[in-house]
Amino acid sequence: MTTAKPLPAKHYRYLDFVMVGFVAVLLCSNLIGPAKQVELSLPFALPLIGDRLLFGAGNIFFPLGYIFGDILTEVYGYARARKVIWAGFGAMLFATIMTLVVIHLPGNRTDTAFQVPYQDAVKLALGGTWRIALASLIAYWVGDFANSYVLAKMKVLTKGRWLWTRTIGSTIVGQGLDSLIFYPLAFYGVWKEGLVLAMLVNWGFKVGVEVIFTPLTYLIVNALKRAEHEDYYDVGTNFTPFSIEDK
Repeated sequence: MTTAKPLPAKHYRYLDFVMVGFVAVLLCSNLIGPAKQVELSLPFALPLIGDRLLFGAGNIFFPLGYIFGDILTEVYGYARARKVIWAGFGAMLFATIMTLVVIHLPGNRTDTAFQVPYQDAVKLALGGTWRIALASLIAYWVGDFANSYVLAKMKVLTKGRWLWTRTIGSTIVGQGLDSLIFYPLAFYGVWKEGLVLAMLVNWGFKVGVEVIFTPLTYLIVNALKRAEHEDYYDVGTNFTPFSIEDK
């Protein structure tokens, strides 16, 4: 068991790959996902929801980011996960700014294919206003750091046992904060009804994805621990999010 002194200068074979996967999923969830609303017919009616389940396509991607976050914190520790969260935030911020730039750049007026309908399609596909983009950034930052913090603390408290309790427990907290922040900031005053229901449905959907993928999370975590010879415990870690120090 490793405790949290300053983290040793150690080379990891797979840490960079996990970081790239985390950032890729994050960008997909925010750039590809918002372009489509999904409607699934249910074989039975659920309370408050009925027999139709509506959710943004990004919700398919977004829980996978939390799974990557769980793997990072469980294997490599909070301090290394913190760096990856900041890397994701930087990538997301850059992508958001460039998306807004592309949307607002004037189209080619001499080409009839690039007239108003095309510009409207670009706005619809790339999606989002500055309000939605800002809400997404804030919700991601709070939710991911909360997820990593809760998992790291639970690992110490449980002495590394019952991995499923901390992967699911941290996701309940992180995704709960994410939904609680994102939907009011993005849609309060825009949606006349259904805001609270949307928060609850999307929160439940994301946690459900985490539960379904728990066996896969176990496989990846155990394989990485063996390959990296690492199973980090955050004892004495400085949990401030405003740092990139390895401690």
